[in-house]
Amino acid sequence: MPDSRKRLLFEKQARIAQAIGHPLRLEIIDFLKNGEQCVCDIAEHIGAERSNVSRHLGLMVSAGVLEHRKEGLKVIYRLKCPCILDFFTCISSVLKKEAKESSRLLKVLC
Repeated sequence: MPDSRKRLLFEKQARIAQAIGHPLRLEIIDFLKNGEQCVCDIAEHIGAERSNVSRHLGLMVSAGVLEHRKEGLKVIYRLKCPCILDFFTCISSVLKKEAKESSRLLKVLC
């Protein structure tokens, strides 16, 4: 793959990483793992203002992480590619490994 196409791929991957790189957005994605939800339910679940949640949702839609549809006056959101949840599994594995290494270091220090 030529460098320019690789660079474009990396730029698109970085855009997705930036779109999910906020604690509130991670919480939204986690909530949506159980299926589609309206903005009102998402905002209530995470304890944030609807306008703030809508801004975060819009950013994730633009990045291709989420998709939405209208149902009457409600806007319903869902994960565009549920495989993004695999990324959370990977991150959890990294955190567990870090915790084990920290625990070993702590035992050496004590």
